[in-house]
Amino acid sequence: MDEAWSAILADLLAAVKVDIGITTSAYDNRLKQYIKSAYKAISIEGIVLDAEDDLDKQLVTMYAAWLWRRRDTGEGMPRMIRYALNNRLFSQKMKVVSGSE
Repeated sequence: MDEAWSAILADLLAAVKVDIGITTSAYDNRLKQYIKSAYKAISIEGIVLDAEDDLDKQLVTMYAAWLWRRRDTGEGMPRMIRYALNNRLFSQKMKVVSGSE
């Protein structure tokens, strides 16, 4: 996780906690690990995340919240997240292609 994302980790943590309905700080360290894992997993797919982009922050938040829920349910990745990842990657690749012409 780069410096810009580390700077907003507390904001991401708050968003994940709201998403999964946790108000206590008992799980903060674990949730921070899920956020970092989400960031890394998204980056591995070739997506370059921007800490200033609200949609990218939301994507990391959704992914981290899913990682939290998955530990209990074992559910696969929701389509909503998969579509958001695909759309983000395609958008990024189209900017590169369009910029090279």
